[in-house]
Amino acid sequence: MNLEIINLHVLSSLNASIRLLEALKSNSLNPKDSISAGIFTEKRLDPQNDGKFTIQTMREKASSNSEFLLGRLQDGRTTHIMVTVGQEATENETFITDLIKAGTSIIRINCAHGNPSIWSEIIKRVKESSQMLEKRCRILMDLAGPKLRTGKLKSGPSVVKISPKKNASGNVVFPAQVWLSHREAGPPPTHFSPDAVLFVDDQQFLSELEIGDTIRFSDARGKKRMLRISKKIHVFSGTGCVAECTRTAYVQSGTELHLKGKKRRSQLGKVVDVPALEPYIRLRVGDLLVISRCSSSELDELPVSMSGTHKITCSSGYLFDSVKPGEPIAFDDGKIWGVIKGTDISEIIVSITHASPKGSKLGSDKSINIPESNIRFEGLTSKDLMDLEFVAAHADIVGVSFVRDIHDIVVLRQELEKRKLQNLGVILKIETKSGFENLPLMLLEAMKSSNPLGVMIARGDLAVECGWEMLADMQEEIISLCGAAHIPVVWATQVLESLVKSGVPTRAEITDAAHGRRVRCVMLNKGKHIVKAVSTLDNILHSKSAERKVVVKPILLSSHHLR
Repeated sequence: MNLEIINLHVLSSLNASIRLLEALKSNSLNPKDSISAGIFTEKRLDPQNDGKFTIQTMREKASSNSEFLLGRLQDGRTTHIMVTVGQEATENETFITDLIKAGTSIIRINCAHGNPSIWSEIIKRVKESSQMLEKRCRILMDLAGPKLRTGKLKSGPSVVKISPKKNASGNVVFPAQVWLSHREAGPPPTHFSPDAVLFVDDQQFLSELEIGDTIRFSDARGKKRMLRISKKIHVFSGTGCVAECTRTAYVQSGTELHLKGKKRRSQLGKVVDVPALEPYIRLRVGDLLVISRCSSSELDELPVSMSGTHKITCSSGYLFDSVKPGEPIAFDDGKIWGVIKGTDISEIIVSITHASPKGSKLGSDKSINIPESNIRFEGLTSKDLMDLEFVAAHADIVGVSFVRDIHDIVVLRQELEKRKLQNLGVILKIETKSGFENLPLMLLEAMKSSNPLGVMIARGDLAVECGWEMLADMQEEIISLCGAAHIPVVWATQVLESLVKSGVPTRAEITDAAHGRRVRCVMLNKGKHIVKAVSTLDNILHSKSAERKVVVKPILLSSHHLR
């Protein structure tokens, strides 16, 4: 029974009908009695339990369970906002603070990425910001689970491309905006989104810069280029500058920046810490992809038997032991699809059947889904058990990925009991067809423990595993089932994704996000404009229309209707 939307009166109405029939049978009906509230002046069905199943008591139970798991909201909203963060949160002093100010009430850390050192720094900043703002912010840590992912590719070159905006004729219409600062000064302010960031080794060099100055340098190709200083900004621990570049340039670590002035001596600064480009392969329809068990360091040594075949690795033996020729396979949350053409003990050959017309990029650590293959994962991996120790010491909630059946829940309960973690919140992530089909039994098993419990609808993997056309119906069933069990739901994957990545939402995204009012928590993934996206979602969830709910009235509100 969904207590929040259209079915909230069903149980109460059934109870009212039973009481009414009992009263009619015994001729004890009193016109002053309130049937829906379970109040009778004479014979009751069950004097001890009459008040336990009213609409109000069930709403209170659902709210209590949500608060127990996710915390109490302080700003009038009824839906939490959860945001996924990673290493970028440790590189910007104000990032976490800005997220909480914008309306974030839960920070999510994915244990599939990063390490305990990074996680500890993120958690430290969350706690400091939460205390400073006097806003409680809980921490969820997702265990990686037995997810299939692509292996590491060889790192790309350490170079950053600076590109001005050009029109259709190739003329520059807007110069590229470049942020110059010392590494210790940190990244640019959150309100400024530069086209490139360059760290300079000498803070004195940056301090000497003035608006209008011109910096000259030779890029990675030997091309002569210039940067013109347009702004100076004081940041957390130093000075940063905004520079404009009107020609395309490729800048690498060690690039020398020369400042020459008529009335001052020449200055020299060097670019440092340019990150390596994220490596990828580009796949097109008809391409062949070889997936190998070997490590990325061994990949370059493998012979390629067919011209133009791309290679990538996957270290999980589950993949190689499960697939058969003719079965479909998907990569990167369904952006790329293929069909298995051949397998052996050490590699799989895939023919690409769906990709972008210009080719789709496939990089390291991207998801692999085999929706029609017969695969059996272990519930908690050895890495999950190691990470659980850290989660227990630092987080409020643990997310359990790829739960599939009641066995996974039994193992989870055993591990929590072994560590005496009866108060750690637990969120079951529904990402597979078997997880969806077994959800009722899994909930009944999970509810045997005292741990606060919730369910996450992981729409990304769920859509790939079960089919896009099934996602809407499956989502509705999960929300309804959890409503009947008074269990809070977290709604995740691609919420306001265009806004997060580009700064501009689509119309469909806004109406999609508005559905978040129906659940207890909405999750946003990280991106360049995440703070703006949180603020937008906060406004949507605060909207007056959130108070309007479609409800079916009870069968009988009181015996006065019998007159």
